[in-house]
Amino acid sequence: MNKSSLIKELFANIKTTGAVTFSSKSLVNKMLSFADFEGAKIIVELGGGDGSITRGIINRMDEDSILLVFEISKPFCENLKKEFPQDNVHIICDSAENMDQYLEGKSADLILSSLPFSLIPKESRNEIYKKSRSHLNQNGYFIQICYSYLLKFQFANYFQSIRTAFTLKNFPPAFIIICN
Repeated sequence: MNKSSLIKELFANIKTTGAVTFSSKSLVNKMLSFADFEGAKIIVELGGGDGSITRGIINRMDEDSILLVFEISKPFCENLKKEFPQDNVHIICDSAENMDQYLEGKSADLILSSLPFSLIPKESRNEIYKKSRSHLNQNGYFIQICYSYLLKFQFANYFQSIRTAFTLKNFPPAFIIICN
């Protein structure tokens, strides 16, 4: 899938992508700077999109790590599967609400998300928060890109420690919420 097709898919499904552009390299680098990839064996990405975050994760993760990428858009999933054919990268065309079915009783060391929680129905959103917390290693991190600082308060029911960062080097400027 070429870049123009990806952009067309982005706009065609704005309610599920929640973005007007893909994440900038600066945003991806800043987001991933909060994650400790050394020794992280199970990594989960929520919202694979065009693969910009996926690419950054793969470049940083250990060779023996496993990456589960959740994406609900079939065209995005097809593109991700072509771009990332590695055996340790699993593109899952399913909702993040079902992450427990794919983790097979294991815990993730990192969960990295660009899901548009503001656009996800409350019941589904709370289920994703709950499963993220319950399937995250005790010392693991949940890191979220978002465009509203208010989203931080939704995580308070699930995570004890919440920090935020901000970057202007994205359109639109974005917040990064770091939870553990």
